[in-house]
Amino acid sequence: MASSSQISKKYEFDCQYLHCFFSSNDLSNQQKIVKILTSKNLEELKLIQQLYRSVYGEDLLNLVNNTRKKNEFARVVYLRLSEPNARDAEMLWNAVFGSGSVNLSTVIEILCSRPSLELYSVKQAYHYVYNTNLEHDLALKISGSFKEILVAVAKSSRCYNGKVSTSMAMCDSKTLYEAMESGRCIDEKTIISIMSQRSTEQLKSIFISYKQLYGHEFSKSLKCNKCGQFGKELRTIVRSIQYPDKYFAKKLRKSSNNDVREVLIRTIITRHGIDIKDINQAYASKAGNTLQSLLRRKFDDTFMAQFLVELLN
Repeated sequence: MASSSQISKKYEFDCQYLHCFFSSNDLSNQQKIVKILTSKNLEELKLIQQLYRSVYGEDLLNLVNNTRKKNEFARVVYLRLSEPNARDAEMLWNAVFGSGSVNLSTVIEILCSRPSLELYSVKQAYHYVYNTNLEHDLALKISGSFKEILVAVAKSSRCYNGKVSTSMAMCDSKTLYEAMESGRCIDEKTIISIMSQRSTEQLKSIFISYKQLYGHEFSKSLKCNKCGQFGKELRTIVRSIQYPDKYFAKKLRKSSNNDVREVLIRTIITRHGIDIKDINQAYASKAGNTLQSLLRRKFDDTFMAQFLVELLN
């Protein structure tokens, strides 16, 4: 393990560059800033923040936070430096309470693309910072079928035990089929029950088993007329859990000009080191160009575009 003096020596220049950039608005070392923030992993960024506090007597994240309202780049850096669970908790809070209406797209994105263990930690961070329960807030602010489904997904994080049972997945896939086919209407209660009592990883196994048994995706079954609005909304959730790369790629393709910059930032920051390359491939296969091209168009090949492209690469 590296000693504190070795850590100080390794990251002291990084701290100096960051201090000059965010405290003195010194723009002469933009390339250095990009390299620092894109070449380091989360653990290294945490060490840099610890050293920064000891050298300058202030919190780097707070410093960046104080400038992010008037500086889009600072806002992106804030997301990059934030601990992932705290970052996701803050994004959820803003999506639920940040404006007049709930940003369902962001809520779905976070709840459905995170492994259950991560989602459980996000919920803990949410409760710690905002002194309220995420499931309660979702039930309070969301209406219709999405409320039931998203609250169920939020509850499912409690069910993570580190294992996936293929035999249980087979049984549950049969239960889903019966819930879909046994009557004139689908059995929404049974479907919600399964969604709330199985981890994200187990749900993926259920959807795989369903296709093996019945020859088509569960999400395809939800297209039938008797599924109605519930089926349409559940299909969105199922697809985002089962194929997060395709879900993010579709979001980027379908986002309006006003929203696409925000979606790009959020996607690249939160999926960096996870599946951003898969998302890029899924996007390119449908759009005919890469996320790098989209970034340069939407950010006019600016410093921000360079930063995000480096994270993509």
